[in-house]
Formats: sequence, structure tokens, C-alpha cells
Amino acid sequence: MTTTEHRVRGHLASVRGTVLEIDVEGLVPAIGAALECAGAQGPVMAVVQAHVGAARLRAVALDETRGLRRGAEVHGDGEPLSVPVGRGLLGRVVDLRGVPLDGGGPIRADVRRPLRRPPPASWERRPWMKVYETGIKVIDLFCPFVQGGRAAVFGGAGVGKTLILTEFIHNAVAGFKGVAVFAGIGERSREGLELWREMRRRDVLARTALVFGQMKETPGARFMVGEAALTIAEYFRDDLGQDVMFVVDNLYRHVQAGMEVSGLLGRLPSRVGYQPTLAADLAAIEERITATQRGDMLSVQAMYVPADDYGDPAVTHAFWHIDSALVLSRAVAAEGYYPAVDPLNSVSKALDAAFVGRRHCEVAEDARRLLARNEELRDVISMLGIDELSPEDRTLVGRAKRLRNFLTQPFFVTEGFTGLRGRWVPMADTLDGVAAILDGRCDGLPEDRLFMMGSLSEVLHG
Repeated sequence: MTTTEHRVRGHLASVRGTVLEIDVEGLVPAIGAALECAGAQGPVMAVVQAHVGAARLRAVALDETRGLRRGAEVHGDGEPLSVPVGRGLLGRVVDLRGVPLDGGGPIRADVRRPLRRPPPASWERRPWMKVYETGIKVIDLFCPFVQGGRAAVFGGAGVGKTLILTEFIHNAVAGFKGVAVFAGIGERSREGLELWREMRRRDVLARTALVFGQMKETPGARFMVGEAALTIAEYFRDDLGQDVMFVVDNLYRHVQAGMEVSGLLGRLPSRVGYQPTLAADLAAIEERITATQRGDMLSVQAMYVPADDYGDPAVTHAFWHIDSALVLSRAVAAEGYYPAVDPLNSVSKALDAAFVGRRHCEVAEDARRLLARNEELRDVISMLGIDELSPEDRTLVGRAKRLRNFLTQPFFVTEGFTGLRGRWVPMADTLDGVAAILDGRCDGLPEDRLFMMGSLSEVLHG
């Protein structure tokens, strides 16, 4: 319990957007401490970001500052901003402070924990040793996810990042023995509502905690919501010893909010206008996502790629932390192949014989070579026609088309829109199907027979 000596008191000296300058009396709180300002429309929560004088500090508001006045009373207990954690969050939708957004009653928390926490020590971490089967053919073949690792879906606007995340949640939660924590960073209200409805319809909401910092909220709130969700996930992992699925949509919004906060605080921008602390801001999230000796954590994150530029600093910094990077392509989507995965640029550290086996590595490598050769021949075909190719190359192009069609897949979460029944395909069936196409055993099949189907046995035996 906070004693009187640790209480923080002061008054508001200036308000610039969501940046507050506060003169304090006596004790100056530490960076990261939570403060409450008295406003005309209710209290405004703020977090200390800088000390600018012996008794003056600068803070970023987490609420709207409309109605705040100079001279308003400010107080706090000197403690960092915290969030309630525990089983009472399952089935609920909350903001970064644990305030319910679903119209339900108050959250019954086990305890409160600070949002900003150090990552686990090296001796507490546990390396990933097992591949996680998603049931999505193109992912399991070219970019296998790992239990306890970090996977990310990279792509520009409108190529299907959120769709893949939603399908992954649908496929994984049903057989997952732990809990899921979803961090909606900069989410649109419509997207959050759709996700909540989908989880309730699939009867998995009772094992899921959803934490949202919506697009309409202040940059400070959006910047810290990922840390709040991680604190909740860490409690399930470390204190309750449960396996945790941690899903983030969208990591770029975390970067974007950090850029806005940095600009509001007057920091000089870095490359392409990003905050000078870009690498540290991403590491503060990613380094906490790991399996420990007490529990497992599987993370899947969506990462928006601005203007489809994979050389963007935010994207390249995110790549450093990721074990499995699934790259979506606008060109693939334009050709009607869904999920619109670019197999030549998607990578995974698990695509190694020590983890997935020699056969998986060989099949994936042969499939990549086939698709790469097909890309080389596209210009020749567009200029001269396929008849000008050698018989061997014509056979290769036919197999590449069959392979690309086979790697399409109807999703469960799109059944209402496409009218196609969703498919979950075991990894072994994916490998068998791809190997059959590469070996030429499907050369007599019409290409369209393989489009938007499940396993090869389904195609052959109908």
C-alpha cells in the first residue's frame, strides 16, 4: 500500500495536444509513473515520459485532454501504470487499464501488474523445439510456425493479413490446451466487433482475453496497449503455468503510435520520419515474447508494410525478431491465389531437417525451385507464347500452375462470403500432395481441379 510520503501532488502547467507539463510539489515520480489529472469531463490518466526541470515533468495523456485547464490538480501514488491480470479476463474485452469495453461488469482480477516489464532472463527462456501445425497448406510447407516462437504475417493493405490471423486463431484455439490473448493495436471498431463475434460463434471466447487500443484513442494509449496485453499473457504463462497463444494485430500500429508520441515529445525524427527509438520500441515488445521454464507462448503477429515497401525501417527492424516470416504479395492476390503468400520470400528458421525432417526440407526446396523457374519463364511466355518453350519447360510451367492452385485453400472464417467449406489439411497430406505434383503424378489432372481444395486425396477421390 502506498504511504503518504510516496504520494505525488502537483498542478498542470501546460497542455499541448496530449502532452502535459506538470509542476510537482516534493517527490518527483519516476519515468513511467501513472498520474491522474482532474478534468472537466472526468479524470485524465497520463504517464510520465521526461523530467524537464527540478520540479517539472512531461507526461503523455492516455485519455482525451479536451476540458483540461492550466492549474488543474494532479496526483498519483508514484507507481507505474498497471493492468489487472488473471482468469477474470477470459471471455472479456478490455482496454490497456483493464476497463471493460464489452458492456459487462467489473473485471475480477487476481492482482495488478505493471505494463512495462523486463523480458525474462536468459536462464528462464526455453528454446523452441516443436513445429506448430496450422492446417494451412502454404504456411506449413514454406513457412512452418514453431511452438514458443514468433511468427509474423507481413503485407500491404488489403492482401489478407487479418484474415490469415483470424483463420489461424480458428484452427488453433479448438485444439489448444491453454489460453489466447489478443492485442488489437490501432484496431478499427468494426474489426474488433467482427473478431469478437467470430470467437463467440466458434465457442472459444471463454478461453480468450481481448485487449484493444482502438484507432480513435490517443497515441499514448495505442502505444502501450501491446505491453498491457503482454503483461496479461505473461501472468498466464509464468504464474499460472499455462500455454499462451499471443496474437497481435497490428504491430505496425504500435510503431506508428510510438512515432506520434515521439513527435509530440519533440524528439528529432530518424530515418523516414520514424522515432529515434524505433529499434528499442520494437525490442521492448518482442523480447518479452518467448517460452519460459514455466509455460509456453506461441505468437502470431500481423505487420502492415507501408506502400508495399519491404525496405521500410519498421519492417526491417521487425524482421530481426521473427522466427517465421510469412510474406503476402499484392501480385499473387491480383492473380486470384488465396492465401496470397509469396513462397519465394517467406522464410522460417524451422525449415531445417533437424526440426521438420529431411523430406519436408527437400519437398519445400524443390517446390521453391519450380516456382522460381516459372517466374523466370513468365516474360518469355508473355512475349513469345508458351509454344516457344521447350517441352521440358512447358511441362515445368504446367506443374507450377498445378502447384500454385493446390496451395490455395478455402478458409473456415470466409465460408459465409465464398460459399466454400473451409479445409484443415494435415502437414503430412500437404507434403504428399506437393511431392505428387513435383513428381509429375498429377500432370494428367486439369489445373482447375486443384484450385481451392483441401488434400490431394480429396481431389482424386472426390
